[in-house]
Amino acid sequence: MAVIYVARSAALTAWASDVGQGKHSFKLGVAEDEASMKAAIAAGWGGESDWKLVLSQSADGVTEDEALARLTRREKTIDPGYYPRLKGATGIFRVSVANVQRSLLMAQAMDPDQPMTDVKVKPKDIAAYLIRNALA
Repeated sequence: MAVIYVARSAALTAWASDVGQGKHSFKLGVAEDEASMKAAIAAGWGGESDWKLVLSQSADGVTEDEALARLTRREKTIDPGYYPRLKGATGIFRVSVANVQRSLLMAQAMDPDQPMTDVKVKPKDIAAYLIRNALA
């Protein structure tokens, strides 16, 4: 069973912030099973080994290329060809927090039982947003 996951590296996020890509950088990927997902995260991307799993979900019938193509319609990828530090790693996204906030506010507005409150975005919210848009 395929698993779609979102991972984050503190060191890569600091680097992305330094080069003007913002402080919200996440890696989205699809693995064959949980064991291969954990192995990929442990191996790391972009020369960093401090990657941590933020959120994962089962995703049958979805390939990594399809998921990345769907998500690219909403969010910007960090081009591995332009930044040699990434060493060819695909699926690293620069996430706009405003888009995530808008999505969370729309979900609140559509739910009649939930009161409208100010939204504070957390990494799990960003990961859920990425997975939702990659599967849609």
